[in-house]
Amino acid sequence: MSIDFKDHGKKPYVVNIEDATLQNENYRTTIWTGAKLQVTVMTIQPNDDIGLEVHHGIDQFIRIEEGDGLCVMGDSEDDLYFEQKVSDDDAVFVPADKWHNITNTGDKPLKLYTIYAGPDHVPGTVHPTHEDAKNDPNEH
Repeated sequence: MSIDFKDHGKKPYVVNIEDATLQNENYRTTIWTGAKLQVTVMTIQPNDDIGLEVHHGIDQFIRIEEGDGLCVMGDSEDDLYFEQKVSDDDAVFVPADKWHNITNTGDKPLKLYTIYAGPDHVPGTVHPTHEDAKNDPNEH
């Protein structure tokens, strides 16, 4: 089934999230943005990462669909006391205001989707590469 990779937010929408995640080739694609929730699908290339970040006031859920990685979290950029390997079917729960990152430690792309409660990115955000995300003035 072909996935329409656009932001379907604020309208009813049903998608096979596993298919959408596995078919996504962009670093980040926002597929739904509502008033209190946002869903993106991501592809992290080998030896790349999401990027160390914190979401103020926003809880985050991350589901690994395919690949292997290392998740770190902590109270500051210099205090990443939580470290755990992640792989297919793992769910990561990131509390609001917690610094976190996931690095692809495998030899194939790391495919994941993430749910932000509330939205973190501008509706419709697409970043074909990690570098595009880093250079986006709308990103923190």
